[in-house]
Amino acid sequence: MKWLLLLPIRFYRYVISPMLPPRCRYEPTCSAYAEQAIREFGAIQGGWLAIKRISRCHPFGKHGYDPVPSKVTPPCRQQEP
Repeated sequence: MKWLLLLPIRFYRYVISPMLPPRCRYEPTCSAYAEQAIREFGAIQGGWLAIKRISRCHPFGKHGYDPVPSKVTPPCRQQEP
């Protein structure tokens, strides 16, 4: 399922994006963010993070460094003897 979402992102990054002037307000770019989010969190949660990021990328939005959030793993439960 991940590769279905990654395919159009890669197509955009390597075919369409080089023909356009740079305009992303964030670092990493929205396409790099989407690819990393989908790889780390999977198709559903990573796709949702990508949609939220793209919706924030507009002329009246913020700008600057905005990395993919790190995965928070729950602490291991210690078994009592």
